[in-house]
Amino acid sequence: MNKNIRNIGLLLIGLFVLNIINQSFYKRFDLTADKRYTLSKTTKSILSTLKKPLFITVYLEGDFPSEFKRLQIETQQYLEELAAENSNIKIHFENPDNQREELIKRGMMPSQLTVEENGKLSEAIIFPWAEIVFEEKTINVSLLPNAIVASQEEQLQKAIENLEYSFSNAINSITQKQQKSVAIITGNGELQDIYQYSFLSEVAKKHKLAKFTLDSVATNPQQTLQDITNFDLAIIAKPTEKFTSEEKFTLDQFITNGGKTLWMLDNVQADQDSLLSTGKMLAYPRDLNLTDLLFSYGIRINTTLIKDLYSAKIPLATGTIGNQTQFQNLDWFYHPLVSGNPNHAITKNVSQVRLQFANQIDTLTNNIKKTPLLISSPLSQKVGTPTIIELQSIAEEPEEKNYISGNQLFAVLLEGDFNSGYKNRIKPFETAIYKGNATKNKMIVIADGDVGKNQILKGQPTDLAFDKWTNEQFGNKDFLLNAVDYLLDDAGLMELRNKTLKINILDKQKAFRERTFWQFLNVVFPLILLFSFGFVFNYLRKKKYS
Repeated sequence: MNKNIRNIGLLLIGLFVLNIINQSFYKRFDLTADKRYTLSKTTKSILSTLKKPLFITVYLEGDFPSEFKRLQIETQQYLEELAAENSNIKIHFENPDNQREELIKRGMMPSQLTVEENGKLSEAIIFPWAEIVFEEKTINVSLLPNAIVASQEEQLQKAIENLEYSFSNAINSITQKQQKSVAIITGNGELQDIYQYSFLSEVAKKHKLAKFTLDSVATNPQQTLQDITNFDLAIIAKPTEKFTSEEKFTLDQFITNGGKTLWMLDNVQADQDSLLSTGKMLAYPRDLNLTDLLFSYGIRINTTLIKDLYSAKIPLATGTIGNQTQFQNLDWFYHPLVSGNPNHAITKNVSQVRLQFANQIDTLTNNIKKTPLLISSPLSQKVGTPTIIELQSIAEEPEEKNYISGNQLFAVLLEGDFNSGYKNRIKPFETAIYKGNATKNKMIVIADGDVGKNQILKGQPTDLAFDKWTNEQFGNKDFLLNAVDYLLDDAGLMELRNKTLKINILDKQKAFRERTFWQFLNVVFPLILLFSFGFVFNYLRKKKYS
């Protein structure tokens, strides 16, 4: 009796010790081959700064297609990893069916899906969004990428691959105490605000924006240079007027003092609006006086236009029926439709980008790393300028033998140590903060000034991602926002976009063909096996004791 009491006592003590150990030590094991639930050092670093409750509401609850049930499960499992890393993260899944209009007002647009089940196609509406609330700030997180994909299975894979970046980027943005500052350069005929609204309004959600005119260089160059160095990034969007030496020197010193730059440049004067109104136009080189500055960084934007057989469409009047003008969307080879570099974080999973009268970039050999971001198809043609471009040429049947110029570079990322363009030259003005080179700097140059230009409808700016005439969707907005994020990324967040996972997808057609077999194997066969076991067991039992 005493021995039994002692054993019970030892058992209780053992259970108590195990419980203490369980409460003191906590470890989750990721047994997946691709370590999809293992948080990166970047994510852990972001979560370590979270000292107050952060609430995540995911609108993936309810009845929706089986593929996106997988997205719900993967999202829940990933968020559980975040909550395990930091207990201040609170997760809630909610059904959006009774609040659809409210979600749309808050910027969460639904996705319409074509669902194939039991060999039949049907339509389904889901809200693939999450909402993060921290203190008094709110940010929406899209759970579905906008990339053009071949199937919903591929879309699902890209969505799951993007989970860590999407949530880590959003948490980092909403919890940051100090925002980065972005200068929108003006004074040289850049795009008007209304034409940059779609792009810049998104940038303003994460960073501080301010216009910065270079006109003041003429009267107070030293102060202008001092002021611009307070910014982290300068965006130069389609300047049309020549830069003076003082203005170039100011931008050069902004770069050598560590400032990041996003250039959207047209080296050819070609206006789509004038072409549509008159039917033809003269395209001619535009002298921005930036060639020597860009040359010192290792690139040159040529004064040639690129035509590409893979192009966007433009609407043209093709006749009338009664009093109604009939329009048709036709391929316009001066508007290349280009794919991004699939191996870089800026352009991975981004839809095709539409360019308009784009120029070609040459790269020069120096110590700066150059990464192509946007490249034409191999079926391209170089068009020298000046030249007359006529709208009626759209009716001409293209001959493939004329489109043999190969892949042309439209956008490039430069990274490394930038030497000043004025290192061994006379400076336009003296400054106390002159630097001959910058270490570990970054810039992006795009040879198209209209890449960030949104359209206007009834006096209001439209979404840069859509064409109001053709209803086509492009990746311009995502590309530019990723470019800004990459240039301003000090935490290494953008590298999370390169995460690659292997998602095992069910073969729907095979499952439909073999559904009877698998239903029998999973439902009927276990019952037969159980019945057989019971029959044999009873038979043997009766035989033994009879």
